Amino acid sequence: MSVSKAFSPSSDTPVTVASFYRFAELADPQALRATLAARCAELGLRGTVLLAAEGINATLAGPQAGIAALLAELTRLPGLDALRVARSRAPRNPFRRLKVRVRPEIVTLGIPGIAPHRRTGTHVAPREWDALLADPRLVVLDTRNDYEFRIGHFERALAPPMQHFREFPRFVAAQFAAGERPPVAMFCTGGIRCEKASAYLLEQGFTEVYQLDGGILRYLAETPAAESRWRGDCFVFDERVAVDAELRPAGYEQCPGCRRPVSAADRRAPGYEAGVSCPACHATLSPAQRRAASERRRQMALARARDTDHLGALMPR
Repeated sequence: MSVSKAFSPSSDTPVTVASFYRFAELADPQALRATLAARCAELGLRGTVLLAAEGINATLAGPQAGIAALLAELTRLPGLDALRVARSRAPRNPFRRLKVRVRPEIVTLGIPGIAPHRRTGTHVAPREWDALLADPRLVVLDTRNDYEFRIGHFERALAPPMQHFREFPRFVAAQFAAGERPPVAMFCTGGIRCEKASAYLLEQGFTEVYQLDGGILRYLAETPAAESRWRGDCFVFDERVAVDAELRPAGYEQCPGCRRPVSAADRRAPGYEAGVSCPACHATLSPAQRRAASERRRQMALARARDTDHLGALMPR
C-alpha cells in the first residue's frame, strides 16, 4: 500500500461510509493489521476493521477519495480482489476513532471448518430479490439479531430468536425438523452473516440456499421505496444506530444497558433513562449496573468533548 500525507476531516464534514468484507485465506493477518492501521490513518478514515485467517470485515468512514483509495489498494492484495462493498453517506463521521484488530473469526459462528471462501449460497442481486421472495416454497430467514428484526425486516421473514449470530445453528435446529431441508432465502445488513450462514446450511445438507447480495444496505440503495418489500428501518453498526429506507439516519439512540436501538417512542415510555436504560432492560439492571452506566455516560460525554471514541465501533455479533 502506498503512503500519502495524513488527512484529518472535521467531525462535521459529510463523509462516505463503506461496509465491506471478504472471506479469503489471509496468510499473515497481524502484518496486514499494521499496514492497514497506518494507511487508514493517512487517509483520514475512522471505524473498525476486523481481520482473521478467514478474511476481512470492516466498516469505515471518511472522505470519498480516501475510501476509494483504500478499497482500490485492498483489491490488489491476494484473495481480496472481490471485496463486497456497501456505501452510503453520512452528514458527519459516525466513528470517533480507528480500530484495526485481529480476531479468531471476522464474524463469530463458533463452529470450526465452515469455509465461505470455498462454498456459499447463491447470491441474488437486489433487482431479483423481490421476485425470489414471491416464491411460496421459500423459507425466508433473517440472520440478524432479534432487536435488529424488530425495527425492520423483509415481508415473510421469520423472526430470529437470537441476540448473537453464534446462536444461528440453534435457531436452524429449532426451526427445521430432522431431515427437513426446504429452499431458504437469507438476508442480513451487509451480507457477511449470510455468507457464513449459507456455508453452514450447505454443510447441514440444505441444497437450495439463496442470499441477498450486498445485504439490506445494497437493496435499499438500489430499490425505489415505492417498490420495496422492506418494512421499517435498518440497524447499522455505527453512531447512526439505524437508517431509513433512503439510508438517512432514522432517529434512534442505542441503549447503553442492553445495546438495543431506542426509538423516539421508546424514549417517551416508562423505563427509559437517558444514558442508563431503555424500556426493554430497565427492570433487569442491578444498582451496580446502573452506577456503571451512569459513569459510562459521563465518560462518553468527556470523550465527545475530546472528539475521541470511548467505546469504539460495533460489528455484527
